[in-house]
Amino acid sequence: MSNVVSGPFEPGRLGPLTLRNRIIKAATFEGVMPRGTVSDELVEFHSRVARGGAAMTTVAYCAVSKGGRVNRDTLVLDENLAPDLQRLTDAVHEHGALVAAQMGHAGLVAQGHGKRNPSVAPSRRLSAPAGGIVPGATTRQIDELVEQFAASARAAAAAGFDAVELHLGHNYLLSSFLSPNLNKRTDSYGGSIENRLRFPRRVVGAVRRALPDHMALWAKFNMADGVDRGLWLEESIPMAQILEADGHLDALELTGGSSLLNGMYFFRGDVPLREFAAAQPKLIGLGVRAFGRRILPTLPFEEAFFLDFARQFRAELSMPLIYLGGANERATLERVLGEGFSFVAMARALLRDPDLPNKLAAEDTDHGLCVHCNKCMATIFTGTRCVLVPEEQR
Repeated sequence: MSNVVSGPFEPGRLGPLTLRNRIIKAATFEGVMPRGTVSDELVEFHSRVARGGAAMTTVAYCAVSKGGRVNRDTLVLDENLAPDLQRLTDAVHEHGALVAAQMGHAGLVAQGHGKRNPSVAPSRRLSAPAGGIVPGATTRQIDELVEQFAASARAAAAAGFDAVELHLGHNYLLSSFLSPNLNKRTDSYGGSIENRLRFPRRVVGAVRRALPDHMALWAKFNMADGVDRGLWLEESIPMAQILEADGHLDALELTGGSSLLNGMYFFRGDVPLREFAAAQPKLIGLGVRAFGRRILPTLPFEEAFFLDFARQFRAELSMPLIYLGGANERATLERVLGEGFSFVAMARALLRDPDLPNKLAAEDTDHGLCVHCNKCMATIFTGTRCVLVPEEQR
């Protein structure tokens, strides 16, 4: 790790890439991919971020198979979709930014796709998103999944992406293998830290080998699940050290929480339960109203709310780290970079104002306008957006 402190608007190295500044648009499901197609709205979503001054934007969420989709309107990153995605990557590049594909398998978070495209989990478990029991993956299925990740990586390269972000967070499939709460296996993929990390390590290695040398690879990685008996720092830090020693990743983007069991851990702030329930089908909406507080607990927002956890990783790792979690102010960017983090990922702040990086660089403002109401959460089914931005300004 370099001891040189870099400012938010100085270029930065991420593996083989040079980013024009230190701001990355974090992956936020865009909600404009009907039946998994690349729409004009999706292209404009990321073009808008590029015009606003971020160094890189991240397309989310790209599943490696139909069974790994969050829902039916999720991109499946394969060779058939690559030509359409080229239109998106070209559009981002026109504005001087780079673009990454967030790749993963939703696992227990995948909504029910029926018998034709079933999901899998580390261990057999009831899943509310799946609408029933999700079976534990067989060793043969794990082998197949490793190859599916590699195939999606090749498709990302063919589509013109500059980087891949592997989703090892939020209790999606790879993250759920890390979690002692969700992984109850008794074979070589369960039990010890090394065993629970075995499948994600295989995926990371396979993806790195599938990518050309000019592409960067990082992982969104859970520091803590935010649930009882879930993954926490005393295990996640040694796991990160093993991933660093493998040498396949150019960076880790540190996160936490569980889309399955604690969806506010990586948001913080107000819980828009009424709006979220109204956006669901009627039956699911009733369930959200009845049980939503269990998986969407109120956690107060604080600027840089993950920094105390992330510092523990910075102290134990030498690899580049991307800070994520409540970065809305210039002072936060400067503070985080000054503590040795290489980049800062911003999500809601850029939904509220995609031009924020340009405004911060020009010193037109020193903070974003996001009020952390989280009502953007309920818009992911109709086009993710800040509800405070008038339609004509989007």
